[in-house]
Amino acid sequence: MQNSSKIVQAFGIPFTALLSVILGLLLVSFPIGIYVVFESDIGGDINYEYPFAHLDLFEGTDLYQTSPDVSIGDVFTILWIFYAVIFVIAILGPNIGFLKSLSPIISFGKRDIPINYMIGTTKWFSILILVSVLINFVQESFGVVISPPSVDNDLIQFFYVTFAPLLEEFGFRLVLIGIPLFVLYSSKSSIKYFFRCLWAPSNLKIYDSKKAIFLIIFVSVAFGFAHITFEDSWSEGKFAQATASGVILGWAYLKYGFVTSLLIHWATNYFIFSYANFISQINFISIEEAFSHSLMSSLELLLIVAGVFSVSMLFVNKIFPKQKSSLEI
Repeated sequence: MQNSSKIVQAFGIPFTALLSVILGLLLVSFPIGIYVVFESDIGGDINYEYPFAHLDLFEGTDLYQTSPDVSIGDVFTILWIFYAVIFVIAILGPNIGFLKSLSPIISFGKRDIPINYMIGTTKWFSILILVSVLINFVQESFGVVISPPSVDNDLIQFFYVTFAPLLEEFGFRLVLIGIPLFVLYSSKSSIKYFFRCLWAPSNLKIYDSKKAIFLIIFVSVAFGFAHITFEDSWSEGKFAQATASGVILGWAYLKYGFVTSLLIHWATNYFIFSYANFISQINFISIEEAFSHSLMSSLELLLIVAGVFSVSMLFVNKIFPKQKSSLEI
Protein backbone atom coordinates (compact mmCIF):
# COMPACT_ATOMS: atom_id res chain seq x y z
CA MET A 1 0.00 0.00 0.00
CA GLN A 2 2.79 2.43 0.88
CA ASN A 3 4.62 1.75 -2.39
CA SER A 4 1.41 2.19 -4.38
CA SER A 5 0.77 5.54 -2.66
CA LYS A 6 4.26 6.73 -3.59
CA ILE A 7 3.72 5.68 -7.19
CA VAL A 8 0.42 7.53 -7.37
CA GLN A 9 1.93 10.63 -5.77
CA ALA A 10 4.73 10.53 -8.37
CA PHE A 11 2.05 10.81 -11.05
CA GLY A 12 -0.50 12.80 -9.06
CA ILE A 13 1.60 15.86 -8.19
CA PRO A 14 2.72 16.78 -11.74
CA PHE A 15 -0.65 15.66 -13.08
CA THR A 16 -2.60 18.07 -10.90
CA ALA A 17 -0.06 20.83 -11.61
CA LEU A 18 -0.56 20.36 -15.36
CA LEU A 19 -4.35 20.39 -15.02
CA SER A 20 -4.13 23.60 -12.98
CA VAL A 21 -1.97 25.27 -15.64
CA ILE A 22 -4.43 24.21 -18.36
CA LEU A 23 -7.29 25.65 -16.31
CA GLY A 24 -5.40 28.95 -16.06
CA LEU A 25 -4.81 29.03 -19.82
CA LEU A 26 -8.49 28.31 -20.46
CA LEU A 27 -9.44 31.22 -18.24
CA VAL A 28 -7.04 33.58 -19.98
CA SER A 29 -8.54 32.67 -23.36
CA PHE A 30 -11.68 34.66 -22.48
CA PRO A 31 -9.99 38.12 -22.33
CA ILE A 32 -7.72 37.13 -25.22
CA GLY A 33 -10.75 36.39 -27.37
CA ILE A 34 -12.40 39.68 -26.35
CA TYR A 35 -9.26 41.58 -27.34
CA VAL A 36 -9.04 39.79 -30.68
CA VAL A 37 -12.67 40.52 -31.60
CA PHE A 38 -13.03 44.09 -30.34
CA GLU A 39 -9.52 45.55 -30.30
CA SER A 40 -7.61 43.92 -33.14
CA ASP A 41 -7.90 44.15 -36.91
CA ILE A 42 -8.72 40.46 -37.27
CA GLY A 43 -11.47 40.86 -39.86
CA GLY A 44 -10.11 43.76 -41.87
CA ASP A 45 -13.11 45.40 -43.54
CA ILE A 46 -15.43 43.05 -41.62
CA ASN A 47 -15.39 43.85 -37.91
CA TYR A 48 -17.53 43.11 -34.85
CA GLU A 49 -20.28 45.37 -36.22
CA TYR A 50 -20.87 43.01 -39.14
CA PRO A 51 -24.59 42.07 -39.28
CA PHE A 52 -25.14 38.58 -37.90
CA ALA A 53 -27.82 37.75 -40.49
CA HIS A 54 -25.32 38.41 -43.30
CA LEU A 55 -23.29 35.29 -42.44
CA ASP A 56 -23.30 32.49 -45.00
CA LEU A 57 -24.72 30.37 -42.18
CA PHE A 58 -28.15 31.78 -43.07
CA GLU A 59 -27.81 31.70 -46.85
CA GLY A 60 -30.91 30.17 -48.42
CA THR A 61 -33.11 31.02 -45.42
CA ASP A 62 -35.56 33.86 -44.77
CA LEU A 63 -33.14 35.35 -42.24
CA TYR A 64 -30.34 35.91 -44.75
CA GLN A 65 -29.38 39.59 -45.01
CA THR A 66 -32.40 40.77 -43.05
CA SER A 67 -32.36 43.37 -40.26
CA PRO A 68 -28.79 44.31 -39.21
CA ASP A 69 -29.79 45.11 -35.63
CA VAL A 70 -27.85 42.14 -34.24
CA SER A 71 -24.12 42.23 -34.99
CA ILE A 72 -21.58 39.44 -34.83
CA GLY A 73 -20.05 41.22 -31.83
CA ASP A 74 -23.38 40.94 -29.99
CA VAL A 75 -23.50 37.20 -30.62
CA PHE A 76 -19.86 36.81 -29.54
CA THR A 77 -20.78 38.54 -26.26
CA ILE A 78 -23.72 36.20 -25.70
CA LEU A 79 -21.53 33.18 -26.40
CA TRP A 80 -18.82 34.41 -23.99
CA ILE A 81 -21.39 34.88 -21.23
CA PHE A 82 -22.87 31.45 -21.87
CA TYR A 83 -19.50 29.68 -21.92
CA ALA A 84 -18.39 31.62 -18.82
CA VAL A 85 -21.46 30.40 -16.91
CA ILE A 86 -20.77 26.81 -18.00
CA PHE A 87 -17.11 27.33 -17.03
CA VAL A 88 -18.06 28.40 -13.50
CA ILE A 89 -20.45 25.45 -13.17
CA ALA A 90 -17.61 23.14 -14.20
CA ILE A 91 -15.21 24.62 -11.64
CA LEU A 92 -17.71 24.38 -8.77
CA GLY A 93 -19.47 21.13 -9.41
CA PRO A 94 -21.26 18.93 -9.51
CA ASN A 95 -20.46 17.96 -5.92
CA ILE A 96 -16.98 19.27 -5.21
CA GLY A 97 -14.91 22.23 -6.41
CA PHE A 98 -11.90 21.95 -8.71
CA LEU A 99 -9.31 22.83 -6.06
CA LYS A 100 -10.79 20.49 -3.44
CA SER A 101 -10.77 17.65 -5.94
CA LEU A 102 -6.99 17.98 -6.50
CA SER A 103 -5.95 16.95 -2.98
CA PRO A 104 -7.25 13.33 -3.06
CA ILE A 105 -5.69 12.82 -6.49
CA ILE A 106 -2.30 13.67 -4.98
CA SER A 107 -2.64 11.98 -1.60
CA PHE A 108 -4.47 8.87 -2.82
CA GLY A 109 -6.31 8.87 0.48
CA LYS A 110 -10.09 8.96 0.70
CA ARG A 111 -12.38 6.81 -1.38
CA ASP A 112 -15.44 7.69 -3.45
CA ILE A 113 -14.36 11.24 -4.24
CA PRO A 114 -17.18 13.04 -6.12
CA ILE A 115 -16.52 13.90 -9.75
CA ASN A 116 -15.65 17.47 -10.71
CA TYR A 117 -16.59 18.67 -14.20
CA MET A 118 -13.44 20.75 -14.70
CA ILE A 119 -11.14 17.87 -13.75
CA GLY A 120 -12.87 15.81 -16.40
CA THR A 121 -12.64 18.66 -18.90
CA THR A 122 -8.92 19.36 -18.51
CA LYS A 123 -8.05 15.67 -18.32
CA TRP A 124 -9.95 14.52 -21.40
CA PHE A 125 -9.13 17.66 -23.38
CA SER A 126 -5.44 16.85 -23.00
CA ILE A 127 -6.11 13.23 -24.01
CA LEU A 128 -8.05 14.44 -27.07
CA ILE A 129 -5.11 16.62 -28.13
CA LEU A 130 -2.68 13.73 -27.59
CA VAL A 131 -4.80 11.36 -29.68
CA SER A 132 -5.29 13.98 -32.41
CA VAL A 133 -1.55 14.64 -32.65
CA LEU A 134 -0.81 10.90 -32.86
CA ILE A 135 -3.42 10.39 -35.58
CA ASN A 136 -2.06 13.36 -37.52
CA PHE A 137 1.50 12.03 -37.18
CA VAL A 138 0.54 8.56 -38.43
CA GLN A 139 -1.52 9.91 -41.34
CA GLU A 140 1.20 12.32 -42.44
CA SER A 141 3.69 9.42 -42.48
CA PHE A 142 1.42 7.86 -45.14
CA GLY A 143 1.03 11.13 -47.03
CA VAL A 144 -2.44 11.94 -45.72
CA VAL A 145 -2.63 15.64 -44.86
CA ILE A 146 -5.46 17.29 -42.91
CA SER A 147 -6.52 20.50 -44.65
CA PRO A 148 -9.02 22.88 -42.97
CA PRO A 149 -11.98 24.37 -44.84
CA SER A 150 -11.19 27.60 -46.64
CA VAL A 151 -12.59 30.71 -44.97
CA ASP A 152 -11.97 34.12 -46.52
CA ASN A 153 -12.18 36.12 -43.29
CA ASP A 154 -10.43 35.29 -39.98
CA LEU A 155 -13.14 36.95 -37.86
CA ILE A 156 -15.88 34.89 -39.52
CA GLN A 157 -13.77 31.76 -39.03
CA PHE A 158 -13.25 32.61 -35.35
CA PHE A 159 -16.99 33.03 -34.94
CA TYR A 160 -17.76 29.67 -36.55
CA VAL A 161 -15.27 27.78 -34.36
CA THR A 162 -16.72 29.52 -31.28
CA PHE A 163 -20.33 28.73 -32.18
CA ALA A 164 -19.74 25.18 -33.48
CA PRO A 165 -19.22 23.45 -30.09
CA LEU A 166 -22.63 24.54 -28.85
CA LEU A 167 -24.40 23.50 -32.05
CA GLU A 168 -22.55 20.20 -32.48
CA GLU A 169 -22.75 19.12 -28.84
CA PHE A 170 -26.48 19.77 -28.85
CA GLY A 171 -26.93 17.69 -32.00
CA PHE A 172 -24.41 14.89 -31.62
CA ARG A 173 -24.35 14.43 -27.85
CA LEU A 174 -27.72 15.59 -26.45
CA VAL A 175 -29.92 14.48 -29.34
CA LEU A 176 -28.09 11.53 -30.91
CA ILE A 177 -26.66 10.04 -27.69
CA GLY A 178 -28.64 11.49 -24.79
CA ILE A 179 -32.14 10.74 -26.08
CA PRO A 180 -31.38 7.14 -27.23
CA LEU A 181 -29.69 6.45 -23.86
CA PHE A 182 -32.83 7.66 -22.08
CA VAL A 183 -35.01 5.41 -24.25
CA LEU A 184 -32.74 2.41 -23.62
CA TYR A 185 -32.13 2.76 -19.90
CA SER A 186 -34.73 5.04 -18.33
CA SER A 187 -36.89 3.61 -15.55
CA LYS A 188 -39.02 6.78 -15.27
CA SER A 189 -41.02 8.87 -17.70
CA SER A 190 -41.12 12.31 -16.05
CA ILE A 191 -40.03 15.43 -17.96
CA LYS A 192 -37.77 16.52 -15.08
CA TYR A 193 -35.97 13.18 -15.04
CA PHE A 194 -35.65 13.30 -18.85
CA PHE A 195 -33.81 16.64 -18.78
CA ARG A 196 -31.66 15.52 -15.83
CA CYS A 197 -30.54 12.51 -17.85
CA LEU A 198 -29.85 14.64 -20.92
CA TRP A 199 -27.75 16.96 -18.76
CA ALA A 200 -25.90 14.03 -17.18
CA PRO A 201 -26.50 10.48 -18.50
CA SER A 202 -24.84 9.17 -15.32
CA ASN A 203 -28.29 9.63 -13.72
CA LEU A 204 -29.38 6.59 -15.74
CA LYS A 205 -28.79 3.07 -14.52
CA ILE A 206 -26.77 1.79 -17.47
CA TYR A 207 -26.73 -1.95 -16.81
CA ASP A 208 -25.44 -2.90 -20.27
CA SER A 209 -22.57 -0.62 -21.18
CA LYS A 210 -21.97 -2.38 -24.52
CA LYS A 211 -25.07 -0.76 -26.02
CA ALA A 212 -24.00 2.67 -24.75
CA ILE A 213 -20.46 2.24 -26.11
CA PHE A 214 -21.79 1.03 -29.50
CA LEU A 215 -24.05 4.10 -29.65
CA ILE A 216 -21.13 6.43 -28.88
CA ILE A 217 -18.99 4.82 -31.61
CA PHE A 218 -21.83 4.94 -34.15
CA VAL A 219 -22.50 8.64 -33.48
CA SER A 220 -18.75 9.34 -33.54
CA VAL A 221 -18.48 7.88 -37.05
CA ALA A 222 -21.35 10.14 -38.11
CA PHE A 223 -19.51 13.02 -36.41
CA GLY A 224 -16.42 12.18 -38.45
CA PHE A 225 -18.34 12.08 -41.73
CA ALA A 226 -20.03 15.40 -40.89
CA HIS A 227 -16.59 17.04 -40.94
CA ILE A 228 -15.75 15.93 -44.50
CA THR A 229 -18.98 15.46 -46.48
CA PHE A 230 -20.36 18.99 -46.77
CA GLU A 231 -19.28 21.71 -49.16
CA ASP A 232 -16.18 23.60 -47.98
CA SER A 233 -15.51 20.90 -45.36
CA TRP A 234 -12.22 19.55 -44.06
CA SER A 235 -10.19 17.21 -46.25
CA GLU A 236 -10.76 13.45 -45.98
CA GLY A 237 -7.85 13.15 -43.56
CA LYS A 238 -9.98 14.82 -40.88
CA PHE A 239 -12.33 11.82 -40.69
CA ALA A 240 -10.17 9.67 -38.40
CA GLN A 241 -9.28 12.59 -36.15
CA ALA A 242 -12.89 13.81 -35.88
CA THR A 243 -14.18 10.28 -35.24
CA ALA A 244 -11.65 9.73 -32.43
CA SER A 245 -12.58 13.13 -30.99
CA GLY A 246 -16.25 12.10 -31.17
CA VAL A 247 -15.53 8.96 -29.15
CA ILE A 248 -13.75 11.00 -26.46
CA LEU A 249 -16.52 13.62 -26.38
CA GLY A 250 -19.17 10.90 -26.25
CA TRP A 251 -17.40 9.12 -23.40
CA ALA A 252 -16.99 12.41 -21.51
CA TYR A 253 -20.70 13.11 -22.01
CA LEU A 254 -21.64 9.63 -20.76
CA LYS A 255 -19.41 9.83 -17.68
CA TYR A 256 -19.52 13.51 -16.71
CA GLY A 257 -22.39 15.08 -18.64
CA PHE A 258 -23.06 17.87 -21.09
CA VAL A 259 -20.97 20.47 -19.22
CA THR A 260 -17.76 18.52 -19.71
CA SER A 261 -18.29 17.44 -23.33
CA LEU A 262 -19.24 21.01 -24.28
CA LEU A 263 -16.18 22.55 -22.62
CA ILE A 264 -13.82 19.98 -24.13
CA HIS A 265 -15.23 20.82 -27.56
CA TRP A 266 -15.06 24.55 -26.77
CA ALA A 267 -11.43 24.19 -25.71
CA THR A 268 -10.58 22.28 -28.90
CA ASN A 269 -12.08 25.07 -31.00
CA TYR A 270 -12.28 28.47 -29.30
CA PHE A 271 -9.39 28.12 -26.86
CA ILE A 272 -6.87 27.12 -29.52
CA PHE A 273 -8.05 29.68 -32.07
CA SER A 274 -8.13 32.51 -29.53
CA TYR A 275 -4.39 32.11 -28.91
CA ALA A 276 -3.64 31.57 -32.61
CA ASN A 277 -5.55 34.69 -33.63
CA PHE A 278 -3.93 36.69 -30.83
CA ILE A 279 -0.47 35.68 -32.07
CA SER A 280 -1.55 36.43 -35.63
CA GLN A 281 -2.71 39.95 -34.77
CA ILE A 282 0.14 41.10 -32.53
CA ASN A 283 2.80 39.74 -34.90
CA PHE A 284 1.05 40.77 -38.14
CA ILE A 285 1.22 37.26 -39.57
CA SER A 286 -1.37 34.96 -41.08
CA ILE A 287 -3.37 32.53 -38.95
CA GLU A 288 -1.58 29.64 -40.69
CA GLU A 289 1.82 31.09 -39.69
CA ALA A 290 0.52 31.68 -36.16
CA PHE A 291 -0.12 27.95 -35.70
CA SER A 292 3.60 27.39 -36.35
CA HIS A 293 4.61 30.02 -33.78
CA SER A 294 6.72 28.92 -30.83
CA LEU A 295 3.98 29.81 -28.33
CA MET A 296 1.48 27.53 -30.08
CA SER A 297 4.11 24.80 -30.17
CA SER A 298 4.62 25.26 -26.43
CA LEU A 299 0.88 25.02 -25.78
CA GLU A 300 0.68 21.86 -27.86
CA LEU A 301 3.63 20.33 -26.00
CA LEU A 302 2.04 21.19 -22.65
CA LEU A 303 -1.21 19.52 -23.67
CA ILE A 304 0.60 16.46 -25.03
CA VAL A 305 2.51 16.02 -21.76
CA ALA A 306 -0.72 16.47 -19.80
CA GLY A 307 -2.35 13.90 -22.07
CA VAL A 308 0.45 11.41 -21.38
CA PHE A 309 0.01 11.92 -17.62
CA SER A 310 -3.77 11.59 -17.98
CA VAL A 311 -3.42 8.28 -19.80
CA SER A 312 -0.87 7.17 -17.19
CA MET A 313 -3.38 7.90 -14.43
CA LEU A 314 -5.91 5.71 -16.22
CA PHE A 315 -3.40 2.86 -16.12
CA VAL A 316 -2.71 3.56 -12.44
CA ASN A 317 -6.43 3.08 -11.79
CA LYS A 318 -6.22 -0.33 -13.44
CA ILE A 319 -3.08 -1.35 -11.58
CA PHE A 320 -4.52 -0.43 -8.17
CA PRO A 321 -8.22 -1.36 -8.54
CA LYS A 322 -8.93 -1.27 -4.80
CA GLN A 323 -8.01 2.41 -4.69
CA LYS A 324 -9.61 3.23 -8.02
CA SER A 325 -12.41 5.30 -6.60
CA SER A 326 -10.00 7.82 -5.11
CA LEU A 327 -8.68 8.52 -8.59
CA GLU A 328 -12.00 8.28 -10.42
CA ILE A 329 -11.60 11.52 -12.32
